[in-house]
Amino acid sequence: MSTIHSPQSTYSISDLSKEFDITTRSIRFYEDQGLIKPKRRGQTRIYSLKDRVRLKLILRGKRLGFSLAETRRLFELYDADKSSSTQLNTMLDLVNEKKSALQQQMDDIKVVLMELNSAEQQCKAALEDNSTKKNK
Repeated sequence: MSTIHSPQSTYSISDLSKEFDITTRSIRFYEDQGLIKPKRRGQTRIYSLKDRVRLKLILRGKRLGFSLAETRRLFELYDADKSSSTQLNTMLDLVNEKKSALQQQMDDIKVVLMELNSAEQQCKAALEDNSTKKNK
């Protein structure tokens, strides 16, 4: 007979720190920014499943290049409109902005790489020319 494990309903700061491989200081920073709102029992922070999900979304957004302000905006939209169509449209806009910015960065990188390749070829040609002159 197998046991089905349901997610915990509460988490400590060290639980979340270990699970997401981030420092407790980072978690407190996200709390200070108003992105997560743990309950308190004395000095102890008690994080809910909602806080855990939000932390996961914050970290995913960070990997995708979203600012904390953009993440906060999405959270606010979700809190205001649980149907989330506004949130999804905003998310699509943000995704398109990020894709456009990344495409521009890729184009810029390609130009820099071409310039570096050209400089490399010029240096090699100059070295070869110097070598040929010395051997004469």
